[in-house]
Amino acid sequence: MTVFLDFLMVIVGFVCLIKGADFLVDSASSIAKKLNISELVIGLTIVALGTSAPEMVVNGISAAKGHDEVVFGNIIGSNIFNLFLILGVAGLIYPLSVRGNTVWKEIPFSLGVSVFLFLLVNDQLLWGNDYNTAGKFDGVFLIGLFVAFILYIAFNLRKDKDRNELVDEHEIKIFSYTKTILMMVGGIAALAIGGNLVVTNAVALAQKFEVSEKLIGLTIISAGTSLPELATTVIAATKKKSDIAVGNVLGSNILNITLILGISALIRPLNYNVLLNTDMYVLFGGTLLLFFFMFTLHSKKLDRWEAFIYVVGFIGYLVFLFIRK
Repeated sequence: MTVFLDFLMVIVGFVCLIKGADFLVDSASSIAKKLNISELVIGLTIVALGTSAPEMVVNGISAAKGHDEVVFGNIIGSNIFNLFLILGVAGLIYPLSVRGNTVWKEIPFSLGVSVFLFLLVNDQLLWGNDYNTAGKFDGVFLIGLFVAFILYIAFNLRKDKDRNELVDEHEIKIFSYTKTILMMVGGIAALAIGGNLVVTNAVALAQKFEVSEKLIGLTIISAGTSLPELATTVIAATKKKSDIAVGNVLGSNILNITLILGISALIRPLNYNVLLNTDMYVLFGGTLLLFFFMFTLHSKKLDRWEAFIYVVGFIGYLVFLFIRK
């Protein structure tokens, strides 16, 4: 019964996280619109960060409570989930065309920050240190990479009218100041409550099933916190808006490593488990595979059979995780 209750509380926590993020995005967008801030800026900042709010809250709480394996497991697992399952499902719904900028800049940047993370946390393997850790200096450096990525996106959006239209399509509703404040407070409260429920009960499940926090982070937590990205990408694919689908996945993966892990490292230095290196290799492989797929069959397009390979690869990865534990 307690196991069922833990599972239930994890689900309730995810619902709180997702609804809290929605309330926060809608209320912040309403205020921004009232202040005559452009919809482009709102889409680039508030909306983009809103879909990553669940990961940010869960990782912040996990870092503060000393659950380092949950922090790294959530980031690496979310990125693998985004690439293999979300992009795979979206590609099965509708073949995804990819822009030249994405092929030559954004995919390599996503791979680059993943490789950089590997170099950052493998202190024993690469530098002969006594332990592996991501400290506050590392956190500052990661956030610097996030700022550089945001500036790159802003520069490209100014030059690309089509992308401007895609970002501007987020429907912004304007609420009264009273309702806006209530939504914002409620959203923040829901994020805090949901994050605590997810972390506390997921760790409890790991202990009851005698599995590592790493496994829980790579599976349950990473899947749950990636639900906003899943919803956004699948909706974009059904509307045949490939640029949003692919851009959402790559942008989320870059943001997870640079901003969210950067903030987590600033909260408290994080110890890294080298067993996660295998999962990092899967992430490298998935990103390289996306680059390779841009030159097979139809150039600059993720075809259905390639998307199918991603989905099958994700199923295989899950089987490997539960065998490895």
